Amino acid sequence: MPSPESLRSRPPVVGLTTYLQQAQTGVWDVRAAFLPAGYVEGVTSAGGIAMLLPPQPVDDAIVERVLDGLDGLVITGGRDVDPATYGHAPHPKTDEPARDRDAWELALVRGALTRGLPLLGICRGAQVLNVALGGTLHQHLPDVVGHYQHQLGNAVFNTSSIQTVSGTRVAALIGESTDAQCYHHQAIAELGTGLMASAWDSDGVVEAIEIPSDADGTFVVAVQWHPEERLDDLRIFAGVVEAAAAYTSGKAQVTSGRNVS
Repeated sequence: MPSPESLRSRPPVVGLTTYLQQAQTGVWDVRAAFLPAGYVEGVTSAGGIAMLLPPQPVDDAIVERVLDGLDGLVITGGRDVDPATYGHAPHPKTDEPARDRDAWELALVRGALTRGLPLLGICRGAQVLNVALGGTLHQHLPDVVGHYQHQLGNAVFNTSSIQTVSGTRVAALIGESTDAQCYHHQAIAELGTGLMASAWDSDGVVEAIEIPSDADGTFVVAVQWHPEERLDDLRIFAGVVEAAAAYTSGKAQVTSGRNVS
């Protein structure tokens, strides 16, 4: 684990994906790239440097160039993933897709996984990670669990009791259980290749997924809840920032070795 001194001397750069849609501010009502401040504050409070990554045209060279500048990546919350990306027809309650954002984030996730870049998914981000690895989603949880407690509506977060799986990264970060802020009407169904469920709620809904730490050592964790809504508890953000600090330390050592040679 990186020391506090190393985080201060060389803070890692952590990219956060953003919305791209109509937004109002003051007299303006324009299409805009934006992100709720809690995500940025979660990264910076944990010792990282936040860099916003708005959706843009997908091109392998662009994705690789963006990832070159990052030490970690956070795929943030937002509207439902397009069911076409995992081979399903849309449910009547599924959001109209933001295909530009879907394509951008799926490309970033796949690129990050290829290079071993530390990755955290939050809510939609957990679903994007699962879909990127071939998994599927429950498109409307009330059809599965019989109630609306996971998404009360009107931007009101509900508290869910989360139980972690022993021996997982998520358990190492937050312990056996936690109370989490949830706002989602979709959830992970079939797990993507290489992923495991590392936390559940009392309804049997998957609340966290990860690539097991013994696979290749890369930090790949995603939670269905919203840690940015509880910034008195930075453990999830600290996990990705510390992994990013270790990643950037490794890059620096490689660069130094090349310079010496």
